[in-house]
Amino acid sequence: MKIFLDSIGCRLNQAEIEKFARQFRAVGHEIVGEASLADVAVVNTCTVTSEAAADSRSKIRGASRAGIEEIIATGCWVTMEPDKAAELTGYNVIVLNDQKDNLVADFLNLPPKTFDLEPLERTPLPGIRQRTRAFIKVQDGCDNDCTFCITTVARGKGHSRPIDEILVDIQSALDGGTKEIVLTGVHLGSWGQDYVTASGARQSHLSELIHSILEMTTVPRLRLSSLEPWDLEPDFFALWENPRLMPHLHLPLQSGSDSVLKRMRRQTTRNAFRELVASARAIMPDVAITTDIIAGFPGETEEEFAETLEFVREIGFAGGHIFTYSPREGTPAARMKGQLEKKTRKARNAALREAFAEMGRIYRNRFIGETISVLWEASSLASDAGWLMSGLTGNYLRVHATLPEPRWNQIDQIRLEKVAGELILGFPVP
Repeated sequence: MKIFLDSIGCRLNQAEIEKFARQFRAVGHEIVGEASLADVAVVNTCTVTSEAAADSRSKIRGASRAGIEEIIATGCWVTMEPDKAAELTGYNVIVLNDQKDNLVADFLNLPPKTFDLEPLERTPLPGIRQRTRAFIKVQDGCDNDCTFCITTVARGKGHSRPIDEILVDIQSALDGGTKEIVLTGVHLGSWGQDYVTASGARQSHLSELIHSILEMTTVPRLRLSSLEPWDLEPDFFALWENPRLMPHLHLPLQSGSDSVLKRMRRQTTRNAFRELVASARAIMPDVAITTDIIAGFPGETEEEFAETLEFVREIGFAGGHIFTYSPREGTPAARMKGQLEKKTRKARNAALREAFAEMGRIYRNRFIGETISVLWEASSLASDAGWLMSGLTGNYLRVHATLPEPRWNQIDQIRLEKVAGELILGFPVP
């Protein structure tokens, strides 16, 4: 069969899609890059915002319009609204998150042990899902109780994957030529917290997993996805003395106001976050620190929003994601008093985007004139001058350069020459 895979939302969803691809390939099926070529589609959905839920529905409808008669719908939106997912077409297979690990085996009517053998080398997905970086799922679920988050309901309690399984997945990716591994999970920083001793003490920490990967594999570049700021101690950043660990930290803040953070049940404060960032920068002065901010949380006053704007400028983020607050049924925040008008939420989103755009320009300009390693992710034939390449530095700067030959999935030394919007233009160093 020909299988089309699609995903909405987080890097964890992308990691799961890549796992499905390896499993389908392992038993002889072909992964295709266009829905119109497929016999079966798998759509991994998201429900973190109302827009993500709408995108999820659109992806399923799109697969149906392409003429695919077997559509496997899974992921967080499907888990929260399985009846609506089933209604979208008459021939959907609905797979909830707690059944997802056996999705391919169950669909093909195979025993799960079919995939316990040595995995195939990782091959990047065709089409728009093609990635040079391999996203490796190391953890799922979350035990936090942030009042705005539906993901904890959709994904369930936090649980960690064993180190040996993670190392097998990483080696599969490296055997396939991957140059960069990205560790991902719903609550990545909690990896190992569910491993306890007989006395009930915590047995493992994310730092142990990182040490194991660096010591037991030859991964050239290791990157971490989102890390909750309360999971980390200052000595955690000593890990970045190893140059194979990429100097980019995504630390979701959500608000720069202590009173809003309390209503969100975020386990951090302005001062704690400030000290954490200072600890990271003491080890990595050029680290890219990015974040998530919610604009227009219920009850957010003008004064509280001003505190957030002031604080994000003080921190000087390299970039971030700004989300207009979206009430999600089943969360405490959706029942809170003081729901703000949509126009107010959108106006605050716009103000935050402007602040982040300015901070991003300042950060990118710091590196003009420097020579930095770039992993190329995409290429196109620009002109007689050569190939236009697009890639990422270790600190997550998007770089474009024209090279005499396509260098997809290769690492080159590039001199950064000029900021062009959210990009940096550069040229190769001989």
